[in-house]
Amino acid sequence: MIVVIVNTVLIVSGISGLLALLLVIADMLFANYGECKININGKKELNLKGGSSLLTLLNESGIYLASACGGRGSCGFCKCKITQGGGPLLPTEKPFLNKTEINNQIRLSCQVKVKEDISIEIPEDIFNIRKFKARVTDIKDLTYDIKELTLQLIKPDSIDFKPGQYIQLEAPPYEKSKQPVSRAYSISNAPFEKDFIQLIIRLVPDGLCTTYVFEYLQVNDIVNVTGPFGDFYIRDTQADMLFIAGGSGKAPIKSMLEYLVKNKSRRKMVYMFGAQTKKDLYYTALLEKYEKELLDFTYVPVLSKPTQECEWEGKCGYIPPYFPEYIKDPKNTEAYLCGSPGMIAAVIKGLKENGVPEDKIYYDSFA
Repeated sequence: MIVVIVNTVLIVSGISGLLALLLVIADMLFANYGECKININGKKELNLKGGSSLLTLLNESGIYLASACGGRGSCGFCKCKITQGGGPLLPTEKPFLNKTEINNQIRLSCQVKVKEDISIEIPEDIFNIRKFKARVTDIKDLTYDIKELTLQLIKPDSIDFKPGQYIQLEAPPYEKSKQPVSRAYSISNAPFEKDFIQLIIRLVPDGLCTTYVFEYLQVNDIVNVTGPFGDFYIRDTQADMLFIAGGSGKAPIKSMLEYLVKNKSRRKMVYMFGAQTKKDLYYTALLEKYEKELLDFTYVPVLSKPTQECEWEGKCGYIPPYFPEYIKDPKNTEAYLCGSPGMIAAVIKGLKENGVPEDKIYYDSFA
């Protein structure tokens, strides 16, 4: 009896999968949506052939919405407001939208197929985002699984960005990926260095873009990057600053610190960096240099799993328990966080418990 049930489930699943595939193929081969109009902010109109996703058509027209996953519907970054057209909200969009966004007609542009005239609203600053061609001038190992990538901009040959923002790096088709793949990486150099960008990239097992960077990318290769994106940047106040990061999350914090050093900031700053063992630490000498150059800056590395080989005499465990030691004026403290979603959630909880206002906690979360 169990065998019969299992076989029935497999047959039904197989038929359903085949029908879904046939529908996709039929849509690709026979659907002809003709020319569709995309009205943007009531000011700009694009006349394009329908059938592709809204994200794709905008990109092809030189309008770049953020998309850390390259348009695969897994990051939730490519949001925009659709006031006309776009079809019904899809199940693939709902996990990334809250009730307010749904009520305000916010959609994921990568999941919206343009089949008719459509009207959208996007922030005006998106028109400043550009696609750059760049040459790889240096690839440096920072740790066993983190590389520093330096890209000299070719066309355009300069970029304006705020410290903390990110770009999207495009990996071209290669042995493990049949099509281009884009991923988001924070810019790690300071914004006054406009003719190049540096990235800190951590290897993700089986990650298409990081595998390309670690195993295929060579100095002098030409790559495409798009940006800048993001609202993770320094607020122009005199509040105390608490930076917290882990892994490659050091990238935007480095950019912010270089900016603050250049401008001879007098703000009180503490930088807490979480790692597992001593071999996961990097830029230590640079951060110790910043301690001398900035008026009131303290670097605090914290190891969660130090080994005997580490010969570690610093702080151990997790970062939040040390907050009372370093947060002296919680109501006047701004926190800047960069790391995994789990790390961000734990740190935000700890900050709020120690009196830091939620509206003064800024973060860049990556999976």
